[in-house]
Amino acid sequence: MNTFYATNLLVYAGVDIIACIALNLQFGVSGITNFAFIVFQAAGAYAASVLSMPPDSNPDYSFQLYVGGFQLPFPLPWIGGALAGGLVAIPVGLVVLRKLRSDYQAIALLVTSIIANTVITNARPLLNGAAGLALVPQPLQDQIDPRSDEYYYFYIALTAVCVGLVWFVAARIVNSPYGRTLRAMREHELAATALGKNPVELKMTIFIVGGVIAGLSGAILVDFITAWAPSVWLYPETIILFAAIIVGGRGNNVGAILGALLVPVGLEEVTRQLIQMDIGPPNLIPALEWILIGLFILGFLWFRPEGVRPEPRHVFRGGPDVGEVEHGRLA
Repeated sequence: MNTFYATNLLVYAGVDIIACIALNLQFGVSGITNFAFIVFQAAGAYAASVLSMPPDSNPDYSFQLYVGGFQLPFPLPWIGGALAGGLVAIPVGLVVLRKLRSDYQAIALLVTSIIANTVITNARPLLNGAAGLALVPQPLQDQIDPRSDEYYYFYIALTAVCVGLVWFVAARIVNSPYGRTLRAMREHELAATALGKNPVELKMTIFIVGGVIAGLSGAILVDFITAWAPSVWLYPETIILFAAIIVGGRGNNVGAILGALLVPVGLEEVTRQLIQMDIGPPNLIPALEWILIGLFILGFLWFRPEGVRPEPRHVFRGGPDVGEVEHGRLA
């Protein structure tokens, strides 16, 4: 296994883990079926790109059109990418989460994802349209050669630090009183409302937090691959992340990580091996990949809906008039 391949595998694994933790906060912990999740990741990627790239009047970048071009030093583009994900989540959440029930929320968020991708694809002066952005500068590329092993180790370390930070924040959230309130809302929104909790406020808060983390994952990814286009953030990409949450175990961070390693990372590796085996026409392998994802989702929903790593449950025994109360606590 050469260094470049190992770096690709580890960085993509880190990005998928961060994305799955973010989606788990929204879907697994709070019950928001966010089919627009990929939009927040794309917002982070685009923001990090235009914050780090020079103006499009630069001779080396004149073949593409885009707003911005601020040439900010690292880590400001990553911070900007995370903030962009959160900022995009605000208007989306205000429109979708305030008056729609959960089933209609899912439909509205799916439509939002399609609309966002269509607008960016056709608005070329905004972010270069369907062609997307290219030659995105990498962090500290003037100090370390991006093609060297040292840079690969550096990028792996950066990704690992971000994974650790996101894990820490997510663990603090889900194990806090706020996290327990989110789970109560997920299980029975009407009961949570009767206890004086505001479901819209709770959903908006975690929706924005998830958007921030999703934006960070997009920033990490775009600076690694140095390009971003609408074709890489179509709405089916969100389905892959949902499959990861369902397979790994909805509602706990360990399950989100397991799902990320089993579905997006694992399937990508299987696909790579099948392509090298040359077992059929070029379009056969992607089709098989989607069939496997569908079978994963159906199989786990039918036979093991709690996933590989179920959400831990704790039973508290009260007095004779109380009986047993089951309470889920996230890892």
